Amino acid sequence: MRGSRSKALHDQALVNCQYSMATFSTGDRKRRPHGDRQSSEMTLHLKQTFEAAILTQLYPRSQIDIYVQILQADGGNYCASVNAATLAVIDAGIPMRDYVCACSAGFIEETPLADLNYVEEVTGGPQLALALLPKSDQIALLEMNARLHEDHLERIIEAASKACKDVYAVLDQVVREHLQEVTALLGK
Repeated sequence: MRGSRSKALHDQALVNCQYSMATFSTGDRKRRPHGDRQSSEMTLHLKQTFEAAILTQLYPRSQIDIYVQILQADGGNYCASVNAATLAVIDAGIPMRDYVCACSAGFIEETPLADLNYVEEVTGGPQLALALLPKSDQIALLEMNARLHEDHLERIIEAASKACKDVYAVLDQVVREHLQEVTALLGK
């Protein structure tokens, strides 16, 4: 991908993402090739999510690389990746429309749950991953992995949306504190 002028876009930046999991990240020590189906799917989701948030038109004929490697898989891998990548993109000074905050949600025993852990994910119930631009309430990515009756859909999206806004509050606070520390160190 690097150095490939044929893929460069003349009017905007190309967002290049790569998602991978370390072989020791889960309890089962399966060999995960670099291009397995799950990694390819997560890579595509990350790319779509950040293309919706980054102001790519400000950087024509350039490429923005986002590499994510999961070292410990405890559930919510995509969501943790999005939140960490959001902080990295902000720290790199790349302008975005808004923070991208992500959270998973599930429906277990008639109860919507937000921020699923590994045990809750493997129960087999319906799961949803939501990436949200919280200020404008725009959805960057919404993925559902199982069937769910439409009567329950609004409740599960509402739980995920509220959790995304809670994540936004934490991320925004951390960014502001970091900015104050850097400003104090620079003496401005």
